[in-house]
Amino acid sequence: MSFLALLFALLIEQARPLANDNWVHRSLRGWTTWLSQNLDAGHPRLAWTTWSLAVGTPALLALLMHWGLMWLFGWPIAMVWSVGVLYVALGFRQFSHHFTDIRDALDVGDERLARELLAQWQHVSVGSLPRSELLRHVIEHSVLSAHRHVFGVLAWFSVLAALGLGPAGAVLYRMSELVSRAWSVPPGTSAAWVSDTLQQTGREAWRKVDWLPARITAVAFAVVGNFEEAIDCWRNHAQRFPDDNDGVVLSATSGALGVRLGGEALRSDVDIVSAAHGAELHEPQDSESTPGRAPELAHLASVVGLVWRTVVLWMVLLALLTLARLLG
Repeated sequence: MSFLALLFALLIEQARPLANDNWVHRSLRGWTTWLSQNLDAGHPRLAWTTWSLAVGTPALLALLMHWGLMWLFGWPIAMVWSVGVLYVALGFRQFSHHFTDIRDALDVGDERLARELLAQWQHVSVGSLPRSELLRHVIEHSVLSAHRHVFGVLAWFSVLAALGLGPAGAVLYRMSELVSRAWSVPPGTSAAWVSDTLQQTGREAWRKVDWLPARITAVAFAVVGNFEEAIDCWRNHAQRFPDDNDGVVLSATSGALGVRLGGEALRSDVDIVSAAHGAELHEPQDSESTPGRAPELAHLASVVGLVWRTVVLWMVLLALLTLARLLG
């Protein structure tokens, strides 16, 4: 059932992608905002309770609905529910159009437009970013988006679905990522106040939830790419990145494609405005570059191939597991 649910969800998402500002995501963001406004007191224990409610409530509702439909109508209707949840949780087309637009701009030699598109996508200031650095940032953001919107969701969905928990894993992962972003309030913004304790709790919980999926994605990239180089780069260069989980994914990508990643981090426009007013900021942390060739336009096609080969790998593995379960 997991294989069929995932297959149908991916096909529907490709044919009719969910809009970024859809009512489901708006409702979930409103839910996290309401909790932070009403329960955020800056106390660590209460912060973890708030996070548990923000993430656990939607995941529990998805699980109860799955069990209820399974009990009342059988697995076909329960599978339809899983397809719907995966359709909302998976976001392949929610980021791929940014990548495609930037690649098309670079194909025709319009680097200015490519920089503007990157700035709009990541809400950063790119200035006169050199072409190789522009390509590097596009590769890094695209790979991390693919991991967070696709492979991380698949990992948690597959693990918990195998335990009979239906689509709860997909909701758990997506909500953890959403909460981490929703509660990260940059200085100088007009967003609702969120205590440092709650922000730290959201980031720490997200690191824990993403620990296993990041390593599964890295292994998958190694399998479908240059295995030896990916594993070597993962072992020796993942620590060069400020975030452990992102470092695992990016270093494996670097080795799998033979491209140099890491370097100076982009600063958001909010950071620049706040710095001008003397605000104390958490600056984006730069990283050391990994070995490999400087990013080139051809590497963007290699990234697309790497991502799709990984999707196929996931589908094949789930199909084999489903077949083994049926035969067993």
